[in-house]
Amino acid sequence: MENKDLEYFKGKLVEEKNKLEGELNTVGRINPDNPDDWEATPSNINAREVDPNKRADNIEEYETNTGILKQLEKQLLDVNHALEKIESGKYGICENGAEEMEKGRLEANPAARNCMEHDNK
Repeated sequence: MENKDLEYFKGKLVEEKNKLEGELNTVGRINPDNPDDWEATPSNINAREVDPNKRADNIEEYETNTGILKQLEKQLLDVNHALEKIESGKYGICENGAEEMEKGRLEANPAARNCMEHDNK
């Protein structure tokens, strides 16, 4: 892959990384014990909450945040992996078949790990 293409995809990946981190910050925080991990932030969960409806709403919001966070965190891991591959000179190579990936594939998903042929295998 040409350097101009690598710079283009790196820019797209950095933009996506910033967007994902912003979204993650709305539903979670970085785990203080593991900076590579995110954890959902509890809504105002208060064990002493008298109103059972409010307590249930808070728990439901926390569970929703957990589901959203897991998906966003996976996407962020894929983006970080793609950025590492750019640095190591392995970006754009299918992880299953070792062939060069289609530019259209990378345009649609710059963090893709596999070519179209190997994507669902």
